[in-house]
Amino acid sequence: MKLTMAQALLRFLDRQYVSFDGKEEKFVEGIFGIFGHGCVLGVGQALAQGDTRLKFYQGHNEQGMAHAAIAYAKQKNRRAILPCTSSIGPGALNMVTAAGTATVNRIPLLLLPGDTFACRQPDPVLQQIEQPTQYAVTANDAFKPVCRYWDRIERPEHLMTAMLNALRVLTDPAETGAVCIALPQDVQAEAFDYPDYFLDKRVWHIGRRPPCEHELKEAVELIRSSEKPLMVIGGGARYSEASETALFFAERFHIPFAETQAGKGQLKWDHPLNLGGIGVTGGAAANEIAEAADLIISVGSRLTDFTTSSKSGFKNPKVRILSINLCAFDAMKMDSVHIVADAKEALLDLTGMLGETAYRSGWGDEISLAKEAWLAEMDRNYSVDIPGSLSQTRALGVINSVIEPDSVTVGSSGSLPGCMQRLWRAVVPDTYHMEYGFSCMGYEICGALGVKMACPQREVYAMVGDGSFLMLHSEIFTALQEGLKLNIMLFDNQGWGCIENLQNSQGIETFGTRFTRRNEQTGLLDGEILPVDFAKIAEGYGCKAYTVTTPHELMQALVASKSETKTVLFDIKVAHKSMSGGYGAWWRVGVPGVSDSESVQTAHEMMCDNIAKARLY
Repeated sequence: MKLTMAQALLRFLDRQYVSFDGKEEKFVEGIFGIFGHGCVLGVGQALAQGDTRLKFYQGHNEQGMAHAAIAYAKQKNRRAILPCTSSIGPGALNMVTAAGTATVNRIPLLLLPGDTFACRQPDPVLQQIEQPTQYAVTANDAFKPVCRYWDRIERPEHLMTAMLNALRVLTDPAETGAVCIALPQDVQAEAFDYPDYFLDKRVWHIGRRPPCEHELKEAVELIRSSEKPLMVIGGGARYSEASETALFFAERFHIPFAETQAGKGQLKWDHPLNLGGIGVTGGAAANEIAEAADLIISVGSRLTDFTTSSKSGFKNPKVRILSINLCAFDAMKMDSVHIVADAKEALLDLTGMLGETAYRSGWGDEISLAKEAWLAEMDRNYSVDIPGSLSQTRALGVINSVIEPDSVTVGSSGSLPGCMQRLWRAVVPDTYHMEYGFSCMGYEICGALGVKMACPQREVYAMVGDGSFLMLHSEIFTALQEGLKLNIMLFDNQGWGCIENLQNSQGIETFGTRFTRRNEQTGLLDGEILPVDFAKIAEGYGCKAYTVTTPHELMQALVASKSETKTVLFDIKVAHKSMSGGYGAWWRVGVPGVSDSESVQTAHEMMCDNIAKARLY
């Protein structure tokens, strides 16, 4: 069939399907785009021609639309994507941050940026970067470090091998992440006789990798030799749909479990064995039990510094780590005994083999005591009362109690992820959506849009700080265009409170982290707070908006907003430094080794002491 490269690309994408556990689903339903001279006459013309079923969504910031696509894929459990196309130069480079977000979080994201001319005849064209030592380098080479697969289509026939490899990576649960296929604008419009078999329906089967027998035997012996194991539920358990299997395993052998940000919300928060969030943004129960555990069973976790408290959270001198992960790179972290396999398959086999030994952990009432104390602390945080004001934790408590149980909460950065992992009580699976691998500011509202596109029947709440809102909120406009209701919970604490806390905790006085006017006397940014009426910004877009300063006002606004059909913003004025604190975890940061400040010197000494106590790898 004689088609332009761009037309063939869209026809190919329209015919891609995935099959998981026998259920076949369309992999590509639509495409995000912001048109410029690098794509409007290629991919843009192909979309306008209407030869496919792909629905076009208009983005308003390239990073923002790509973050929406990431959230869409995540909420779809990585079994559907929304590719993103842009012009060359700045339009393409705006998506590099999103590519990093996708790759770090192991989420499929297909990026189709325009590129300069493959023929090189009109060079240098508008927005072209010229490298005197490498003429073939363009802005799109910047995607290479943050993508799992990268290619450039310099001839129309290149499309075939490039897209087959792109889909190979996008549908591989162990290797998935961002994929960049750079599209030179002249090649997009070139015609080629594409074979029918390239454009036929193609089903990519996502199989469950079974565990190796010798890995299972080693794991069973390791568990049998442990007295106090702790299971850590990560994002891999969610994507494998292994949560109920993990719960059965925990109940069968009386093994408590904790949750990472990516794994939280899949199992009931009030289950007797659920200790809640673990690590730097975790709670006292999980961190206390983690210190005593002699075996950590990691299920689908990358074992990041926040989960392991910079490798200092597992303090038992005899502690070993058993890692179940489909990705060998992740499975081998921290010198783990590992099972490289699908989480559900591995847990099922472990349950059968371990069940033959009559194993039961040696935990006594430590679990119930830790859980009981933590529940009381959660209640305390939700009831913090500041006369005439509103604490961040109290606001979360009000929201948690009022919204529908099947509502999805979306977050990413600042102090809110810590408060959410510690305190949020998720009841329905797949309702806690946190991007915390990259902790990318600006993801929250864009992510909420992607989630709403993935599950339009549910209410979606973006949990966003004022600092992150100022960075990126352009996709509010896309939500209004598409008639999608978002609930934007904007916590205004007048600065980057999370980073201010980090400064202060390491002996450094507040500097550059509050939103203040410049002081005319000192010349520094330490003047009065610069107030912002975020509700008016939202109203300017055409949203419904509320300004709230007390728990009662917040509750009234939440109830009233349920009848709204368009996007709503809640401008929540929370008290300074009213977020939750840490609970026994240490996070390694670079504290200055030389300083005139005695408090900084003390913080550096504490860092060195903690480094000496942590695991080396």
